[in-house]
Amino acid sequence: MTLMPRDPIVRESKTRIERGSKSFAAAAKLFPRETRHDAYMLYAWCRYCDDRIDGQDFGFRANGGGASACAQCLAELREKTEAALNGEAEEPVFEALARVAAKHDIPARHPLELLDGFAMDVEGRHYETIEDTLDYCYHVAGVVGVMMAMIMGVRDRPTLLRACDLGLGFQLTNIARDVIEDAQDGRVYLPAEWLAEAGVPQDRVADPAYRAQVAGIVGRLLDLADAYYVSARQGIAELPLRSAWTIAAASRIYRAIGRDVQALGPQAWDRRVSTSRARKLGSLGLGGLDALGVHALAAIRPVRPRDGLWTKPSLVESDEHA
Repeated sequence: MTLMPRDPIVRESKTRIERGSKSFAAAAKLFPRETRHDAYMLYAWCRYCDDRIDGQDFGFRANGGGASACAQCLAELREKTEAALNGEAEEPVFEALARVAAKHDIPARHPLELLDGFAMDVEGRHYETIEDTLDYCYHVAGVVGVMMAMIMGVRDRPTLLRACDLGLGFQLTNIARDVIEDAQDGRVYLPAEWLAEAGVPQDRVADPAYRAQVAGIVGRLLDLADAYYVSARQGIAELPLRSAWTIAAASRIYRAIGRDVQALGPQAWDRRVSTSRARKLGSLGLGGLDALGVHALAAIRPVRPRDGLWTKPSLVESDEHA
């Protein structure tokens, strides 16, 4: 039996993880206790904001409002987030964010960048190029990778970039898995250029008549996700071993989802692709071997450069992490 944390803020945050993301919850158990609790609290705020914008409850569909309601919700989230970062949190989920940001000196711009990503959904942002899609991925996932790395003690920019790469890989995988459901909801994250090349009208992504073409585009997207996973692996050596184990395991779990989507081709969206408990346990074990291997090789093999990978300019140019 797993003991619940005594701290009520941490306890509520843990509940949000377990109900909202079983994959993350499974990997997070590998963190050292203090890091695990901080990860719970950061994730709780991220999950709460995401669910409020999407009209969901712990990641599952609920009754949502229209665009006006979403815009109002976003403004409220931004106001409460800014207040929390200024030490004026009034709700447990915002208190959780305030604690983590203060403890790890996370720049206020990072939580606000996540809200900027949710604003892209509220505004119905159009994604013409893969760079546009990656910019969205940065705001809703890459910056979360940066904040998670800071919780693990990372401050050097090269390693923060690798943490961002993992978030980008995660989000590209999510887009691939949910592409049909998202399109049915009016959200298309696949680059319009890629759709045009494949002959898929932007408003017909969910049409079964174009399923084969969409599967081809998604395969291309997952190939790109793999490049980001490979890059992220280089940063694991800079993490404490248990944290490295956690991140390696999470990477394995999400990469497996992407590979399943790619292998299923046009049948990938007949049902939601997920990872079984047994497979998650296997990923946890293999993640430990990955972490040990990367740590062992770090001293004798140079780090591979990130050549050719898109990077959020502000993350490179900012001197906040120097």
